[in-house]
Amino acid sequence: MADSDEDYVQDISDEDVEAHQLTRGSGDGSTARGVGSRGGGWEVTRTWENVVEGADGTISSTVEGLLDADKRKRLLKDTTPLQRGIIRHLILVLDFSFAMSEKDLRPTRYLLTITYTMAFISEFFEQNPISQLGIIGMRDGLAIHVSDMSGNPDDHISRLQTLRAQEPKGLPSLQNALEMARGALYHAPTHTTREVLIVFGSLLSSDPGDIHTTIAALVNAHIAVSVIGLAAQVAICNTLVTRTNPSSSPTQTYNVALNEQHYRSLLMAATTPPTSTHQSVAEQGNKSSLLMMGFPSRLVDQVPTLCACHSKPTRGGYLCSRCQSKVCSLPISCPACGLTLILSTHLARSYHHLFPLRNWREVSWSRASSSPQNACFGCLTPFPVQPATLASHPRQSSGAAEPSHAKTSLRTARGSPHRPKELAVTHSGVSESGRYECETCGCYFCIECDVFAHEVVHNCPGCQSREGDLVARQHAAEHMEGVQNAI
Repeated sequence: MADSDEDYVQDISDEDVEAHQLTRGSGDGSTARGVGSRGGGWEVTRTWENVVEGADGTISSTVEGLLDADKRKRLLKDTTPLQRGIIRHLILVLDFSFAMSEKDLRPTRYLLTITYTMAFISEFFEQNPISQLGIIGMRDGLAIHVSDMSGNPDDHISRLQTLRAQEPKGLPSLQNALEMARGALYHAPTHTTREVLIVFGSLLSSDPGDIHTTIAALVNAHIAVSVIGLAAQVAICNTLVTRTNPSSSPTQTYNVALNEQHYRSLLMAATTPPTSTHQSVAEQGNKSSLLMMGFPSRLVDQVPTLCACHSKPTRGGYLCSRCQSKVCSLPISCPACGLTLILSTHLARSYHHLFPLRNWREVSWSRASSSPQNACFGCLTPFPVQPATLASHPRQSSGAAEPSHAKTSLRTARGSPHRPKELAVTHSGVSESGRYECETCGCYFCIECDVFAHEVVHNCPGCQSREGDLVARQHAAEHMEGVQNAI
């Protein structure tokens, strides 16, 4: 065969050339559009062109704005008070099959799942301190027991740490895992929720029988199943979540992780208790009734004594209010008499799910310039000063941030020069002035205090303080004076 150093040129028509040309869009960044040889369309958006260099020659202000937008995205959720089951019984089903050895999620799906699961367990008991959790694994077509139903996060985390040295293998079995989960939730009280969360990384399920029979048994037992996929959507998983969650849309109970960050957000979203509709309560036959609980005090013995929960000698513990049995930690159900033992702080931490803290609204530059609050009410951090370019054109920013969470420009780093508003990148929910106002007390807060108040303390520092109460009264008086003047 003769050697050829010439480039290969394929004979293509003018239509194919036009179909593969890059076109610059009119929006943010440039967009490449085209039509494939089989008629399928494709589009590529150059998002890196949205990054605007600041006046100081860096992109630190843009990066900070993107981080603030991500924080506010987590906070801007529905805060309508709904009936929720604050006492939960959750079975976590993890996929330990060969599909979890894929490296599309770094380092592997298996190791990342164990890491995220340990973080999920800590956050779950932080948000639901009077709930119970159990873990089941799927490996070699079998359902393996990882940890018992318990309210102690240390027990679950220690069992998961022992799984790091093992390797995923075999095929998963959804039917065997669901049957084991149904057996673990069989003795759960009727006043609690029965939930199953499945992390599924495979595209098939090796089941010994008809899985639809198992799904029907889950529906009769009032067990709600949610699925987080790591590969792609599977038809049987869609059927599973649809039948066990008739009042919820499949998009709320079955999602596929796009990347590591999305995977973590899907797991953490399961820490919020599900809503309880009147229809589901009527179907289970639950009625409003009193629930007996014990609130024991901690004691320290001079000599170690056996605990009733682990049969291990310990000096510290709690005595059951009914039978005086000793347990190691709270919350727990007494192994002797079955009484639920908790602390008053556990009950208070679970209460915020029923009445969540309302979202704080963004403050525009026009409202910020007329307010005497120049520092965050929570941490006393000084707010950024209004740039001169916006002060000379007040009309441009007067309607930038209204209470309806409209798109506002990003604020820059404190102490750094601000970019002109024409070059600012806009993100939904981010205040251009770096101020967020509580509609009840009228106090201004920074983005860090906004996140801390909504995700940790679940209370407004301004509303809980005497000064915040005085500010709220002052705002109410000014409002009444304005109404009277208008009349």
